[in-house]
Amino acid sequence: MTQYTKEFREQAILLSDEIGVKKAAEQLGVVYSTLVDWRKIRSTMRKKKQNVSSEPLTEREKQLMKEIAELKDAMSFFVKDRRK
Repeated sequence: MTQYTKEFREQAILLSDEIGVKKAAEQLGVVYSTLVDWRKIRSTMRKKKQNVSSEPLTEREKQLMKEIAELKDAMSFFVKDRRK
């Protein structure tokens, strides 16, 4: 299974916006349904961001966000280590 970077996925989505999903998938060598899935994920994420309250975060929420980011970094480190 091919792993694509976040940057590649973002650029592929932008290209598909400009020239269409089918052409972008062909040009990039990505399976059509994969690119469609990436676009669905982007759409879902946009909807979630619109539904997020505009109220400022509490100090506890800020601390939890920081902890989540740290845990993601640690998880990424261990996942990379297991792939070797």
